[in-house]
Amino acid sequence: MLKRERLLAILDFINEKGIATVNDLVEKVNVSDMTIRRDLDELSKSGKLIRIHGGAQSIVSNASNELSHSEKKEIHIQEKIAIAKKAATILENGDTVYIGPGTTLELMCEYIEYIKDLHIVTNSLPIFETLKSHKQVDLFLVGGSYRERSKTFIGGLTNTMISQFKFSKAFIGVNGIHNDSIMTANMEEGTSQATALNNAHKKIIIADYHKLNKDDFYKFYDLYDIDCLITNKEAGEE
Repeated sequence: MLKRERLLAILDFINEKGIATVNDLVEKVNVSDMTIRRDLDELSKSGKLIRIHGGAQSIVSNASNELSHSEKKEIHIQEKIAIAKKAATILENGDTVYIGPGTTLELMCEYIEYIKDLHIVTNSLPIFETLKSHKQVDLFLVGGSYRERSKTFIGGLTNTMISQFKFSKAFIGVNGIHNDSIMTANMEEGTSQATALNNAHKKIIIADYHKLNKDDFYKFYDLYDIDCLITNKEAGEE
C-alpha cells in the first residue's frame, strides 16, 4: 500500500469509528506502530484529525464522541500552555472574571500571579480545585447539575447564578470555531458560557489553532461579538 493510500485508509477508519487507537490502526493497515504514530502526527499537523493519547479522534465531532476531560488533557499540551501563559497576563488588579470550563483555562489558572482584588467566578470544578489555595483570589464556585464528562456545573440554576454577576472579563474555551460560529459539544454548557459572555465587558476566547475551522455540535456565540481571540502563532492571519 502506498503512503497516500495508507493515510486515506487511516483517515476513513477514524472518521467511521470516531476514535481509534494505534493498535486498531496497526491491524487495519498492517504496518508497524511507529509508522502509524508518524502517520497520525502528519494527519494531525495538516488538520485532518485530532491526535489523542494512544490514538486519534475524527474532527467530525458530535456529542456522542466528545472527548472526556482526561482525554482532552492529553492533546496539544504545548499549544495550550503557550496560550494559557498569554491569557494569564491579561488579568489586572480589581478584575471580576468568569473563567469557563476547559483544560486550557485550567492551565491558565496555574499561571495567575499576584493581582490585587481579583475575583474569579467559575462553574468548572477543576478550575475551582486549581485556585482554591490561591491566597490572592476571591473565588466563587457556581453550582447546578454536574456534568461528569467536562466536570462542569450546568443547567438553569447555574445560568441564573452566572447572570447575577457583572464581569470585567470572561475567558471562554471552545471545541470549534468555523466561519462566525463558536461551538461546543453540549447545549447547556454552551448556554452557560453565552450567559457569562453577555455579562462581560471584555469577551475573550481561548482556543489552540487546532480548534480553528472545526465544527462541533452546538453554536453558542458569534465570533464577531468577541473582543479577543487568543490562539497560537501557527494560525494564519485569516
